[in-house]
Amino acid sequence: MDLDFNKTTSKDFVNIPGYDAKARAKIFSKYLDHLKEKELLNYRLQSTTGCGPVMDLVTENGPLKGLVSFVSNDYLGFTQHPEIKLAVINAILKYGTGGGASPLIGGLHDYHANLESSIARFLGLSPENAISYTTGYTANTAMLFCLLQKQDLAIVDMAVHASVYEGCRGTNRKDFLHNNMEHLEKILKATNNNFRTRMIIVDGVYSQDGDIANLPTIIALAKKYGAMVAVDDAHGIGVVGKTGRGAAELYDLLEQIDLLTGTFSKAFGNIGGFVIASPELIRLLKYQSDQHIFSSTATPATAGIIRALDLIDEEPQWRKRLWENINYFKNGLQTLGLDIGSTQSAVIPIKIGDTLKTGEAGSLLLKAGIYANPIQFPAVSLKNARIRMSVMATHSKAQLDKALNAFEYVDRKLGISKQELKQHYEKQR
Repeated sequence: MDLDFNKTTSKDFVNIPGYDAKARAKIFSKYLDHLKEKELLNYRLQSTTGCGPVMDLVTENGPLKGLVSFVSNDYLGFTQHPEIKLAVINAILKYGTGGGASPLIGGLHDYHANLESSIARFLGLSPENAISYTTGYTANTAMLFCLLQKQDLAIVDMAVHASVYEGCRGTNRKDFLHNNMEHLEKILKATNNNFRTRMIIVDGVYSQDGDIANLPTIIALAKKYGAMVAVDDAHGIGVVGKTGRGAAELYDLLEQIDLLTGTFSKAFGNIGGFVIASPELIRLLKYQSDQHIFSSTATPATAGIIRALDLIDEEPQWRKRLWENINYFKNGLQTLGLDIGSTQSAVIPIKIGDTLKTGEAGSLLLKAGIYANPIQFPAVSLKNARIRMSVMATHSKAQLDKALNAFEYVDRKLGISKQELKQHYEKQR
């Protein structure tokens, strides 16, 4: 295989005809070496500090200190909250460091039950409405593997998280264009009475574009055509809505969603996931979802989540500061003429659309003291490459300004503003 690594992307290595696993790994390693040599491999960078608005890294060229970081989904800064840290320490001192077994055979402890009760109560429901998993990714895959089989159909927004796609491997699947309600209805009409269970699956807040699902129309269509609705609100819970209850609160539709999934690794500053549903569906998952019954339970450190859930209400200033930062940063990026799409959350994409130019932008930002994520295939399609920024409540205005100045510099070097990109693509035609 003869590849020009200067024109190659990760997509070229997904399935190489005639290459077995070892051969594919070998040529892919050469590609990674090429990116490293060009200082374009801004992935798997090792941090020597915890999550925060400022992070230190270890790189091939030595340590990088005091980078303003936009890579963390710790939106409220709760990984560093002293009361949450204390709750984790006390739980470890009481219970030890592990759960010891799966929940069915001895690994279910009272802190797991308390966690499920807490997330259910946070959403105004009873303990019977919740089940917890070790990650948000697992919550999606476990729920979908368990509920949807060969006689069923998943109707999926094309922009959902990768965990949803994995969870749908055991069932039939049709994808509709992102937030396109006409396309969704067309699929619902075409598949009416053809499947045992049809489930519309969307994100509450989409992880790459930061926009929000049109839940009122989705739920209305589901009722009209007899489908279930599942919403993954990993990036919305704790952030969006009047009291941080997520996209469902924004539209006052929580009770009309059949399945709500989420994660504790973002606004709640920990690790883990959950599913909210009817008591009957939750009991089915507790005894039938493989990733729950065959996996050891979460560690006692998850007790910190319980404190975080309370702090959402006790200290609303964190969410207020977050939204002040979001609006300030968005306005600054738009003033620079950058394309941030239709984001409505703490996820702010700077859309570039060219994979190689996106990698170069990430490298220039790092050199300018800004740690940000170049998002390329397979997280997004090749034409949708972007820099993704995750804004935190604990960012200062000075740190946001430093990032804005860095983007202005990158635009001068690479031409990533809307006008510059338009001229770039017109020249390529």
